[in-house]
Amino acid sequence: MPRPFGRIAFTPAVRAFQEGRGVRTRAPHPDDPVDERGTVLTEAESAFIAERDGFYQATVSESGWPYVQFRGGPTGFLRVLDERTIAYADFRGNMQYISAGNLAGDGRISLILMDYANRRRLKILGRARLVDAADDPALVAKLEVPSYRAHVERAVVIAVEAFDWNCPQHITPRFTEAEFAARWEGG
Repeated sequence: MPRPFGRIAFTPAVRAFQEGRGVRTRAPHPDDPVDERGTVLTEAESAFIAERDGFYQATVSESGWPYVQFRGGPTGFLRVLDERTIAYADFRGNMQYISAGNLAGDGRISLILMDYANRRRLKILGRARLVDAADDPALVAKLEVPSYRAHVERAVVIAVEAFDWNCPQHITPRFTEAEFAARWEGG
């Protein structure tokens, strides 16, 4: 029974490339029943998301080019709203609006959340919608971090279509100052 991440990620071109290299992956078939694991965020995913202070985000342009950028903020600014929905306050940045413009045209989004210190990675695929701060002030207030002085322009609400925990094999450990202090300075 395939998981939703595989249904989305293992396209015919990917499967052909795998097969050309002797990789024996059972490719999802459109008629296969779907294994719901990997679409419903559990306590493990929710806790991992709450601990992050940033993530990599990819959107798709009208010309088909991916656009990847790092989104950062205070720990926990990416929030789990329910078992299939995450959201974050979109803080004013350099005002290029490339991600926002891409999402306005094509809501497909991919996030990669990293825990370098513990060599863990969570990949999320979803459909995003932009909610202007003036259109839903209650939602934006729910996503604001009062101690973080940044202007919130909108909320980015993501319907999770699939997620996958990725192997740690090639994640180089990196540490924040706090992680370093806790690990080596006894703090």
